[in-house]
Amino acid sequence: MTRVVHESDICIIGSGITAAMVAHTLSARTNARITVVEAGEEQPTVRDRFAHRQRWLDYGESPWPRDHIDGMTADGLQSRSMCVGGLAMHWGGVTPRWAPEDFKTKSLFGVGTDWPISYEELDPWYQRAEEIIGVAGAQGPPELDPRGKPFPMPALPLSWNLERLKVWTDAAGVPMWSQPSAKNSLRYDGRAPCCRNDTCFPICPVGAKYSPDHTWDALRQQNRITLHTRTLIRRLELGGGRIERALGSRRDAKGTPVEYRAKQFVVAAGYAWSSWLLLSSAPDGLANRSGLVGKYLAGHRNVQAFVDLPIRLMPGINEQHSLVTKFFMRAPRTNNYVRHDLRVWESSVGREPRLRDGEGRLQLGDALLNEWRSRTARGTARVRAYYDVIPDKHSELTLDATQRSPFGDPLPKLAWRDDPTSATLRGPTEDYLKKLFGDLARVGNGAVIRTAVDDFQDHPAGGCRMGVDPATSVTDPHGRTHDHENLWVVGAPQCVSASCANGTLTFAALALRSADALVREVGEVRPPAARARRELQQLQERKELR
Repeated sequence: MTRVVHESDICIIGSGITAAMVAHTLSARTNARITVVEAGEEQPTVRDRFAHRQRWLDYGESPWPRDHIDGMTADGLQSRSMCVGGLAMHWGGVTPRWAPEDFKTKSLFGVGTDWPISYEELDPWYQRAEEIIGVAGAQGPPELDPRGKPFPMPALPLSWNLERLKVWTDAAGVPMWSQPSAKNSLRYDGRAPCCRNDTCFPICPVGAKYSPDHTWDALRQQNRITLHTRTLIRRLELGGGRIERALGSRRDAKGTPVEYRAKQFVVAAGYAWSSWLLLSSAPDGLANRSGLVGKYLAGHRNVQAFVDLPIRLMPGINEQHSLVTKFFMRAPRTNNYVRHDLRVWESSVGREPRLRDGEGRLQLGDALLNEWRSRTARGTARVRAYYDVIPDKHSELTLDATQRSPFGDPLPKLAWRDDPTSATLRGPTEDYLKKLFGDLARVGNGAVIRTAVDDFQDHPAGGCRMGVDPATSVTDPHGRTHDHENLWVVGAPQCVSASCANGTLTFAALALRSADALVREVGEVRPPAARARRELQQLQERKELR
């Protein structure tokens, strides 16, 4: 079958949030021809999301049809999401920054590995990611929550419930504030403000929560990129030490072979599929001189509890928004290495209005309301802490020859392991957190109803960790692979560790930093004056929309 060939200056593999950040930067600052290749399909547009939300509420249907590819899965994989926009099409929109200590745990605490960059170095790209995505937030105490500039939008307002729960946490001596979120608190970048429908996960019906299709739609309307969907890149091929082509197959009836030729290749396929592609590309894997492609997969675990409190809380008021603190992230809280975040939500579990009472009698009118009021005289708080897990070299992704993709390629297999330090501390850490929750409950004259411990590592990252030494890392500090000068791996795979908070904003910031380095490689050829006028116009448009 004849292979279809496409040529461009830059080929971006993947279309998730990190790919969107790279394309946004390159298209704004260069005249490069950019092709983006996505294995999955388009997702519902904003104008269709209200109807999809309604069918989800009425019938339990997924509001994201065709958001994965049958057969493209793996043991140990947390999400099969493969679509235009990736997993951030239906993420929760939670966007905390990591703490300065996350980047130097070896220097400060003698565990893990220091990053080759510091929090202070990453701060400008954190800021840019917040501005592109549109993050609403309030800065916590500067000594706990340092940042160079204010958030682009004010924080989402605290609900009745969170205001009362904050009184409780203040009394416990734990400073907490509104969780930063990629949800508009006011009209921003052409998107509506959040109206607190409380269905952010799985779907925002008004587009107030950022999703990467917002960026892709704008870039395509301006003819600044070409996006190919339903095309799975299966391997990369070398020519003289550089990546010469990306080979793949169209997901059509014939499996039409395709070839992408470019001067620069950017792998932005997430923590799992980025490593899978490199390992699938040669007998020993591309960019794998160190033998570390797929190694040091990183994540964190959480312990959570439900706390009964003598506080009247009203169920159903923006329950996905939370209080957050970095009070416990700045230094270990015990003689051992224990660092974690802490979040507090209102929980309506067991306190929803019900048509029948405890004995099964039908309740209508005043009877229903009176029974519901009696059950909301007290409230339930949900508290959760993600704690840092030091990644082990053998926390890894390998190719599984016994499991094949629809195209016959070996699928990945993921095996998660803790560094020996974290493995030893797992039990004591979870006991410490359960005690912390009990202490918080007693401050509020409440009691812990139940606790739960997740067995998996959440918000995964790693697999192509960055570093300055090619013997101990896959990419340099900007995401360029040590082995191939025109191959870049961006976002989650670059991470050396995974902190104890959601990683999406950090992945986006790293991708923007990589994109700036790629701009320097390609050449910033758009006239500065024209670019400045365009940016001023965009800023004015945003202000008018507010």
